[in-house]
Amino acid sequence: MADRERRYAVTVDGRAYELNPSPGEVILPGQGFKIHHAPDCKHLTDSVSLQRRPDPDGLTWRRLLDAAEPTAFAASAGLLNGRNRPVTGVCSCALRPVTDSHAETLPYWPVDEALRVFDRERHRAAVEAADRDAERVHTEFPWEEWPELPLERYALGQPDMPGHQVFSYLLEFGSKALGSITGGTAKKHFVYRTNHGAWWFDKRYADVDEAWREVRAGLVAAVTAAREGRVRDIDEIASIRSGIMVVAKTLRIYAPDAVLPVYSDSFTQHYLNRLAPGNTAAKLQPFRRKELLKSLIAEDPRFAGWPPQLVWHFLDWWAPARRTAPRTVRIGVSELHDDWDYFQVEGVAAVDADRVGDLRRYADEEEFTEAYQEAYADGGTSAGQLAARAGGLWRLLDLREGDRVVATRGRSEVLGVGRVTGDGYAWQPRLDADRPPWHAVTVEWDMEYAGKLDEPVADWGRGLVSDVPRPLWLKIGELMMFGRVVNLLELEEATDSVEIPPLDAVLQQIDDALERRGQAVLFGPPGTGKTYHALRYAVRRLGELSADLPGVEPLAEPGSAEFAATIEALTEARRLTLVTFHPSYGYEDFVEGLRPVKGASGFILEPVDGVFKRVCETAAADPGQLYLMVVDELNRGNLPRILGELITVVEKDKRGLPVTLPLTGTPFRVPPNVRLLGTMNTADRSVRMLDSAIRRRFAFIELLPDSGPLRGAQVDQLDLAVFLDRLNERIRTRLDREKQIGHAFFLPEGAPVSTAAEFAAIVRGEILPLLQEYAYDDYGLLAAFLGEGVVDVVAHTLRELTDEDLINRLYEELQVGSGGE
Repeated sequence: MADRERRYAVTVDGRAYELNPSPGEVILPGQGFKIHHAPDCKHLTDSVSLQRRPDPDGLTWRRLLDAAEPTAFAASAGLLNGRNRPVTGVCSCALRPVTDSHAETLPYWPVDEALRVFDRERHRAAVEAADRDAERVHTEFPWEEWPELPLERYALGQPDMPGHQVFSYLLEFGSKALGSITGGTAKKHFVYRTNHGAWWFDKRYADVDEAWREVRAGLVAAVTAAREGRVRDIDEIASIRSGIMVVAKTLRIYAPDAVLPVYSDSFTQHYLNRLAPGNTAAKLQPFRRKELLKSLIAEDPRFAGWPPQLVWHFLDWWAPARRTAPRTVRIGVSELHDDWDYFQVEGVAAVDADRVGDLRRYADEEEFTEAYQEAYADGGTSAGQLAARAGGLWRLLDLREGDRVVATRGRSEVLGVGRVTGDGYAWQPRLDADRPPWHAVTVEWDMEYAGKLDEPVADWGRGLVSDVPRPLWLKIGELMMFGRVVNLLELEEATDSVEIPPLDAVLQQIDDALERRGQAVLFGPPGTGKTYHALRYAVRRLGELSADLPGVEPLAEPGSAEFAATIEALTEARRLTLVTFHPSYGYEDFVEGLRPVKGASGFILEPVDGVFKRVCETAAADPGQLYLMVVDELNRGNLPRILGELITVVEKDKRGLPVTLPLTGTPFRVPPNVRLLGTMNTADRSVRMLDSAIRRRFAFIELLPDSGPLRGAQVDQLDLAVFLDRLNERIRTRLDREKQIGHAFFLPEGAPVSTAAEFAAIVRGEILPLLQEYAYDDYGLLAAFLGEGVVDVVAHTLRELTDEDLINRLYEELQVGSGGE
C-alpha cells in the first residue's frame, strides 16, 4: 500500500501529474463523473454526506483509467454518483496536472504499485504478434544469408522489388507489432534509392557498392556482438553509427534476448531515469545505455521470466516517454467518382494521385513535393496549390492505429468518421481493376456522424487532406450527438472528457526551450506571429495545467471568445502576466522601487514590489503550478537595467538561490516554476545588439516567414504563397533576412485573405509603409521590391491603382515575371 502522505509523479497519456494517493477510500460525487481523493476538494459540496467506496490498495484511479470499458467497470465496482450513474474519470484532487520540472522533484510512482495493477494478460496477444513478425522477417531473411545479402534485397526505393522482399521495407513498414521506427527520412537505413533513381549513401564511400559492403558488415558485426553479450561494442562500429533505431530493431529480430525492444536512444535514457534515478547513463554511448537498461531488468526479480517484449509494454504503460493522442484528419471524397461507396466496401480512406506512386519511395516531404508538382504541373493548378495538396497527402504517412479520419464532400458535408486500423498507410490496388492504385489507410467507418455543418469550411476546398482542429472536431461530433436521441448522461460524458492532443511543433519548441533555460525569446521579422504564438503557448500550456480554474479552455482557437476568456481567467489567477517593455520601463517597475504613498503628513516614498517580484512570490507558494510572464517588445527596454542583479538568479541552475535586493535589503529568489517568454522584432533591433549577458541566459527561437499556411490560397489570379516567397527573396537579396515580410499579415482572423479589397488594404496600409521604412525613401529600392508597375521611380511616389490593378501588377511582377531574380 502506498504511503498515504506522500505525493508521486505519474505519467498519464504522456503528461505529468502529481498523484495524491487515496486515504483508503474514494469519494463519489453527487452529480459529477469523477472519483475524488480529497474531502476538501473544491469541486465537491458537503463531502461529508457523499458516498464512499473502499480503496484498500490505493489503485482504483489506475484501474478506472485502464478499463477497456470505463462505464462497465465503474458500474461493476460500485463507482456510482448520487444519481446512480457510473463515475468514469479522476478528479484533479487525485491526479493534479503539473509542470514537467515539478514532476522531476517528486518520486515517481513506484514499480511495485504499478505491477499490482498491470494486466499482463491484456498484452499477451501483442507479444505473440511481435514474435510472429520477428519470425516472418527472420524467415524471409535468414541470418546465414546476411554476409552475402545483395543490396537489392536490403534497400528502399526500388520500384520493381515487392515490399516483402526488401529488408528495410519490412523493418520500417511491415513489422508493426515489433514497434515503430517510422518517421524522419530514409537516410536512417544508410543506403536507399531516391525517387529519381539515384542511390543515396554516405559520401565517405567511393560508390554505392563500397557503402553497402561497409553497412552490411557493420550490421553483421552488430548482431554478432549482441549474440555474444558484447552489446556495448556496437557503439564502435562506424558504418552504422547513424542508424541507432534500425540497428536496435534488427537486434530484436536476430538477437532478441540481448536488449529490450526500445529502439529510440532518448526512450532508453528516459526509462533508465525512471528505473534508476540519478544514474550517469547520459554520459554513456547509445548501446551501452541499452545494455545497462537490459541488465537492470534482468537483475530485478520482479521481472523474472518476463519476455523482453512484455517488459517494453510495461515500461510504455507505466512511464510513457511521449505524449499520445489520436490525430484527426479530413479526406475529401471525389464527386467525379462514387468513391464513398468504395471507402465503405473496402474499409479504407483513400486519395487518387497515382502519378507519384507509393509515398514510401520518397526520402522526405521536400522530395515528394517536388515530384508531385512535376507530375501534376499540366493541370493549370498553381505551384502553391500543388504544394498544399502534396503536404496534405504526405500526412497519410503519419497516420497510426487509433487516429481518426473524417470523410467529406464539398466544404460542409460530412459523410462519416472512421478510426484507422491495421498498419496505416498503403499504396494499394482497388477492387475495380480498371482504376489505378490509390493512397489508402484502412479504416473502420462510423456512419452516425453523417450530416452537414452549419457553415462551410474554407480549408476543405484547398487540398486533398487536411488536419481537423479540435473546435471543428467538436462541431463534427455534434452531428452525431444531435442526429439521434441522446440521453443526458451521454451529453455530460461527452463534454466532461477533454482530449488534449500533443503540442504542435512551434509550441513544443517553446516548451522545450523554457524547460531547458527558464526563459526564451521569440524573435523574427514583423508578421511572423511572435506574440500570437506566445499567447497560444500561454493558453495551451497553462490551460492544461489549470483544471481548477473556471472558464479555462486550453484548446481555444486564437481570436475566439473562449481564447480571450482563457487569457482573462489565467491573468486573474496570476498564472499569466502580460507586460510590454518600452524605453522608460525600469527596475522599479519590474523588481522593486520607491513610489509615493499618501501618509499622515503628505506623500512619502515607500518601497513597492514590481510585477516580476509579485509573480515570483505567488509562484513560490504554489510549486506544482506553472507561472508564465510574457514580455512583448522585449528589446525596446533596457534589459540590464530592468533585470539588475536578477540577471544571475534567473538562470535555470541558480533558481531558488537567494540574492539580496539593494533597496530593501531583503533576500529574493526566483522559483523554478516561473517562466519568462519574450518577443522581439528583429526589424527594430537585431539579436546581435543585445547585451551578451542577456543572450547567454535566454534561449532564442527564430520565427521566419512561412508561406505554408498560404499554400493554395489565391486572390484573383495571385497565389499568396508564391507572392510572399518571391517578395521575401528580393528583400533578403537587397537587405537582409531580418526585414522580411511575415505571413501573418495575410492571415487576418487566422485564415488567408480572400478578396481583392482586403488584400489591397493590407498591401497599402501595412506592407508598403514597412517597405518604405526599410528603403529610407529610396524609390529605386522600393521598385526593386514591388516593380515599377507599382512604384513610380521618377516621381518618387506610388502609382494610384485600383485594387484589381494593384493585384494585376503584382501578379505580373512577382508571379509571372522574373520572381526572385
